[in-house]
Amino acid sequence: MFRYAFLLTMLMAGFFNARAQSLYMPRDISQAFKKGTRSPDGRPGKNYWQNRARYDITVTALPPDRTIKGSEEITYVNNSPDTLEQLVIKLFLNIHKPGAPRLVPVLQDYLNDGVQVTAFKVNGQPQRWRKINFTNQPVALPMPLLPHDSVKLSFEWQYEISLQSNREGMIDSTTYFLAYFYPRVAVYDDYNGWDMMTFTDVHEFYSDFNDYTVTVNVPANYIVVGTGTLQQPEKLLQPAFAKRYKASQTTDQVIRIVTAEDLAAKNVTTQQTVNSWQFKASNIPDMAFGLSDHYVWDASSVIVDDATKRRAGVQAFYNDTARDFHSMVNFGRHSLNWFSRHWPGIPYPYEKTTIVQGYADMEYPMMVNDGTTPDTAFSRFVAEHEIAHTYMPFYMGINETRYGFMDEGWATAFELLIGREDLGTAKAEALFKQFRVDGWINDGSPDEDIPIITPGDAQATKGLGNNQYGKPALGYLAVKDLLGDAMFKQCLHAYMQTWNGKHPLPWDFFHIFNTTSGKNLNWFWSNWFFSSYYIDLAVKALKPGTGAYTLQVENKGGMAAPFDVLITYTDGSSDTLHQTPQVWQANQKLASVKIATKKKIQSVLLDGGIFMDAEPEDNKLAVGQ
Repeated sequence: MFRYAFLLTMLMAGFFNARAQSLYMPRDISQAFKKGTRSPDGRPGKNYWQNRARYDITVTALPPDRTIKGSEEITYVNNSPDTLEQLVIKLFLNIHKPGAPRLVPVLQDYLNDGVQVTAFKVNGQPQRWRKINFTNQPVALPMPLLPHDSVKLSFEWQYEISLQSNREGMIDSTTYFLAYFYPRVAVYDDYNGWDMMTFTDVHEFYSDFNDYTVTVNVPANYIVVGTGTLQQPEKLLQPAFAKRYKASQTTDQVIRIVTAEDLAAKNVTTQQTVNSWQFKASNIPDMAFGLSDHYVWDASSVIVDDATKRRAGVQAFYNDTARDFHSMVNFGRHSLNWFSRHWPGIPYPYEKTTIVQGYADMEYPMMVNDGTTPDTAFSRFVAEHEIAHTYMPFYMGINETRYGFMDEGWATAFELLIGREDLGTAKAEALFKQFRVDGWINDGSPDEDIPIITPGDAQATKGLGNNQYGKPALGYLAVKDLLGDAMFKQCLHAYMQTWNGKHPLPWDFFHIFNTTSGKNLNWFWSNWFFSSYYIDLAVKALKPGTGAYTLQVENKGGMAAPFDVLITYTDGSSDTLHQTPQVWQANQKLASVKIATKKKIQSVLLDGGIFMDAEPEDNKLAVGQ
């Protein structure tokens, strides 16, 4: 009996593993599985590796002078099994050059000469630098970099900060946001080799996990906020402000570290000609900084881990005239508290987050750059979305350029889940449908029905936004409905804890959910992420029987969406039957729903809620019609 059961178990396991590989997989990614860097169970393979580096950067910004100057040393470690004849250097700010390839038009104030590298060394030896107009620059090494060896790179560079502020740039004449400002080594990974995707100012980023020490030199009376731990604040701030800064790290109260009156007195910082603000961070994919001589500075903290009582700081850095930002620290505290305890339910992993008033509505490690709005509820909505990105792509090293749905989709799903608490379910879902679903479901063009799995760098702007935000968010929420909250959270945590600090692919996500749930969900992943389906259900028939009716629902659009059946009886009473996506597993075109009742049905209505229907007119049937 034991032997029979054992053999049966092994046969079933073999069947499951074979089926787990049945999703479409590009040839380069299939090779990663064959080489053992990826595993069919969704975990890193026994041969998994990734490269990393240590960055020591000094950058000088002396507003209103727009020239930003920098120097850096990079110690790059080759953990791959490959001998590297060259490195690829990312110069994202070359996007500002007039000849750079872009997917969207720009104004004159956006343009400048890009990054000017004035000195470049490899292991201390000067090297020739070839100027280019693009954001990728291959660099031949004088000696090949062997597996498990390292190389030291040195750069000196400068650029003129853009007059037009977007993800980075000049917010005003004495307020700068520094992001993507330093030369960096591109990702070299196990499935694609060097990341040669050109930054086109639409797609986002892909970065290794590195260790950073960054020194930002600014004039006296300028404050700098940024990613990482501020070193020796007592040597930068006058005693009263250093005391407030320290107090903010252990309190739930909002402390005004620097007010508009303090700034007017011009005695906040050490009165040297240039102050050096140094920040350190480990195992993080990027660094970003804001600096100003007239932005006020608020801060507080919140316990994010009940087991250890660990606190994370929340800061806001803004023009005092931005009324919504006066509430921003509390919005941030609420976000960190909620995300840590509910969804995704993993304690906020960093020491702080800082929300800076700018123009980008963009996320960075431990940083948010958001615009100001007169609607504080909307300002909170945007801040929550950007803070949610802490988990994807920063806690998880997502390739946003190619698979943006792996980070934007999750941030959009978390945005809805926290919004239900903030606004109530009805308002949150109405906002979600307006901003995240309506543009896709009511467009109907073929661009909008491109499969979610389509690489983002292969798509232009049309359809890309919905493929990265609303559609995948609905897919994640649909599998949450399918599995139930407890199992969904177990799968999500298995995925996040396994791939924290690494580079997961979509197939790693799909496979680890299969493994953790013990279910072969490939039918669902294929339906939602690999097809051109959309949401369009219709009532096909309602057939009476003994003690029950059978409702036939046609899936005209093909997508395995959950829905409610709203039943109205002739006696005036009503019922609601919820159908998870499971109803579509056996037949993705036609589902039968049994309505057990002795009452007489007057009408039925299909209601998808946030899963909006492309043609809702055929979702209702009145008996006798």
